[in-house]
Formats: sequence, C-alpha cells, structure tokens
Amino acid sequence: MNHSLGMAIETLVAILLMLTIVYCVMLNKRLTRLKADEHSLKAVIGELITATEIAERAIGGLKLAVRDVNENLGSQLAAATQMSDQLYKQLGEADNVVRRLSKIAIAARPPETVAAPAAKPSTAKAVAAAAEAFSERRRSNGLAA
Repeated sequence: MNHSLGMAIETLVAILLMLTIVYCVMLNKRLTRLKADEHSLKAVIGELITATEIAERAIGGLKLAVRDVNENLGSQLAAATQMSDQLYKQLGEADNVVRRLSKIAIAARPPETVAAPAAKPSTAKAVAAAAEAFSERRRSNGLAA
C-alpha cells in the first residue's frame, strides 16, 4: 500500500503541476496582452497631452481675441452713443426749423387763405408743401436765391 499511496501522491502532484503550467501559460498570454495595451495606452496619453497643449494655445489666442473685440466694441459703443446724442440734438434743431418754416409759410399766405379754418398744418407733408409753396413764391418775387 505504501507503494500505491506514493504513486497516488505523485500522480496528484503531477496533475497539480500540469494545472500550474496551464495557468502559467494563460497568465503569460494575459501579461502579453496587458503589455500591448500598455503601449497603446502610452500612445493615447501622448496624443492626449499634445491635444491638451494645442487646446491651451487656442484658448490663449481666444482670450486675446476676446480682449481685442471687447476694446473695439467699447470704443464703437462710445462712438455710437456720441453719434446718437448728436442726432438727437440735430433732430431737435430740425424740429425748430420746421416750426419756424411753418410759421413763415402761414404768415406769407395771401389774406384770403389765412382766414381758412385749418391754419396749422398737422403732418410733415403739409409742412413740406407749405415750405415749397413759400419758396416758390419767394423765387417768383425774386427774393430767393
């Protein structure tokens, strides 16, 4: 029995060694795949670093562009505000001129038209027509240039 017990133990050790060898072969294949993945991962990390550097440079350029646009927009906005104020003043002056022309046109009408009920023109067309009629009368009398 000693001999068969020794044989059984040696067979069991042989089977366990075979299982260990099979496991080592599988582990070697996994390690080989892991090394291949490591190389591809290093390549991906290198590309990521390059892309990050390019993005940082682009962001710096965009910051400069935004700063320039902001300065230009600020100066253009100030100029537009100034122009708006000037236009507002000129519109007020033009309104005064139109009122004076309207008064002159009403005063220059012949006496029979002054007695008419609508003495004050209410629209811009009426004012323009009155001013044109006034200038025509002045030209026909030789007083206008």
